[in-house]
Amino acid sequence: MTTPLTAAIEGIGLWAPGVPSWEAFVGLHRGAAAPEAAPARPAPTLLPPNERRRAPDTVLVALQAAQAACEAAGRDPASLPSVFTSTYGELAITDNMCATLARAPTEVSPTRFHNSVHNAAAGYWTIGTGAMEPATAISAGQASFAMGLVEALAQLEAGAQAVLLVAYDGPAVGPLNDVLDSQGLLGVALVLARPAAGDRLRLSLQPGEATPAAPPAAVAAGNAMAPALVLLEAIAADAAQAVVAAGDGRGLRIGLGHG
Repeated sequence: MTTPLTAAIEGIGLWAPGVPSWEAFVGLHRGAAAPEAAPARPAPTLLPPNERRRAPDTVLVALQAAQAACEAAGRDPASLPSVFTSTYGELAITDNMCATLARAPTEVSPTRFHNSVHNAAAGYWTIGTGAMEPATAISAGQASFAMGLVEALAQLEAGAQAVLLVAYDGPAVGPLNDVLDSQGLLGVALVLARPAAGDRLRLSLQPGEATPAAPPAAVAAGNAMAPALVLLEAIAADAAQAVVAAGDGRGLRIGLGHG
């Protein structure tokens, strides 16, 4: 029998409108009120103010969640290989570039262009942290979070001591809103490490398909990366299992062990 891919969860980061942290998410799950005066936009401190102003919201939310997860894990961000997964990347800039190409092709902004690529968040992260470890960017449609998790666990199995997984998406705008389904802003990050004795929280991929659970409606409703919240909700509830969307109506079964 094949041994399932397993990892310890050392740190969790989250940012969504009105829910600016993992702790706030857990509080909501347990019936607490939403934080008052929550920031309207993520602001990761690892970027200088000028860079924060220029960076798109998808980059900011990814870095905010990633930084929080590393802090919770007590890990140096520069020491971690990373996996960044996003269903659609930066849709607002994609819409702007398409409109510019249709109207005045020579006016495409180089800054907007470099912010439009799918690995933009990974690039900002490695520059901001000084990380020299490998960074992977993934897109797999509705299965983007599930496949990002599989990739991170595979890297641990291949020898990495710990891996940072970052999942994020933003809203569809303009004509893209008619064909793509994503609203609001969401960033989720996990620091995953090779299992060891005394782990407080552990996950493992379980054999067999299952019907994916619906994401919690109270946070980032309609965001393309909301399937990631299924796992976080199960963790907050001390549940033994979560089933996240893996595409075509299938679900990836994730076992959870709480120390």
